[in-house]
Amino acid sequence: MNDKNTISVMNSEKGYQSIDDQNMTERLAAHVANYGNIQLDKGLVHQVKRTCLDYVCAAITGANTEVSRLVYEYLIESEGRGTTNIIGYQSGLLKGNAAFLNGTSAHCLDMDDGHTGGSVHPGTVVFPVVFAIAQHVKPTFDELAKAIVIGYDVCLRISSAIHPSSRQRGFHNTPVAGIFGAVAAASVLYGLKKEEVQNAFGIAGSFAGGIFAFLGTGSEVKRIHPGQAARDGISAVELTRKGLSGPKDVLEGENGLFQAFADGKVSVERMFKDIGEKYEIMNIYFKPYPCCRHLHSSIDAVYELKMNAQIQPLDIAEIRIGVNKIAYLHRHKNCQTLLDAQMSLPYAIASAIYHPVLEVNHFQPEQTKETISRLAQLVEVYVDEEADQHYPAQRAARLEIKLKNSKTLTCYVENPLGEPSKPLSDEKLEMKFIANCSSIIGEERAKSIVQSIKNLEEYMETLYSI
Repeated sequence: MNDKNTISVMNSEKGYQSIDDQNMTERLAAHVANYGNIQLDKGLVHQVKRTCLDYVCAAITGANTEVSRLVYEYLIESEGRGTTNIIGYQSGLLKGNAAFLNGTSAHCLDMDDGHTGGSVHPGTVVFPVVFAIAQHVKPTFDELAKAIVIGYDVCLRISSAIHPSSRQRGFHNTPVAGIFGAVAAASVLYGLKKEEVQNAFGIAGSFAGGIFAFLGTGSEVKRIHPGQAARDGISAVELTRKGLSGPKDVLEGENGLFQAFADGKVSVERMFKDIGEKYEIMNIYFKPYPCCRHLHSSIDAVYELKMNAQIQPLDIAEIRIGVNKIAYLHRHKNCQTLLDAQMSLPYAIASAIYHPVLEVNHFQPEQTKETISRLAQLVEVYVDEEADQHYPAQRAARLEIKLKNSKTLTCYVENPLGEPSKPLSDEKLEMKFIANCSSIIGEERAKSIVQSIKNLEEYMETLYSI
């Protein structure tokens, strides 16, 4: 067991070392409190708008799902209506509940943005908090943008520090690290000082949680994880404003977050690298496919092979996919629900072989038992040494498709489409929004929202009435 105030910290060259704590919670709180120093250059403003568009896309489509509707009904029945608007619904909710529902909706169809280094979905936590609070405090565009930038930054720095240790212990980084991003964003909008942010972090540590027990079970509880973190982040900040105290060393202290969720094995280097100079929101990915990000390199490999060869499903004898140890956990083949399929490597590969473009309806097992589900049984998932060695800096996949005529097709993908190194263009993000949202809100309305977000400085109020 680690001594008090000592944790195992990863050094990029020497592996894990035991060193004294470095007041990490205080340093991160100071970073939040200094949000006024952020220079909102064109690149940051542009990325804020891109993340906003992608979040709203995920929330509109997710609000049209059964999970979102049942959460909405529960919140109305248990706590009543409120004055905070929710995306996709006519009646408002109480502030924290609105954040809970918006965060849930945005995660319902696995279309939300993410970060490979931290294996986390920041937009589904940060934006629900910003939208909920902004309706009441009426921030300027600069204040709104800085809250988003800082919320992403804190979420991604903490998740990068604890990953992959936290995931290997069965924890879901989106609610575990996401709540701290929620606290950071709320702290900016409420104007908290360093000591208050530090205290709110301390309270948030007692709310942090979320486990991967849902994987391969068909359980939908994963969908509420970002909403839970968004709601609880607001609570942590508002309880701080009321005077409730929290531990000031909640990250690094004995029994703190790093010990509880990552067994003390964290990377301080990843958490504090270029802090205050560069912002992690610039390093996120946007999803082209509505499924778990760990599946995307494999899907890209299928499409790359299909560009150069005609692949008929009935001609396939065997499929092997080599991935890192975390992606290997997604090897289940028997999928009974949408979530099962969206989290399954075999199912995703089979779907990509059958379809030229992947859509949500392609991950419906009850509709594909005689086609995709059968092909998925041919997929063997294994840990590829090279892919595992480079994770999480890369999310690689090595695909081999052996045909019945003994010919073997191979492809190695280092990173999937949508990463900063292989970005989705503005045009493709807008196409994603219009393609997914037009059937729900109409094409004219969808195009109008795209234009409003592109000119967000002038149309902030439209965010609160979608």
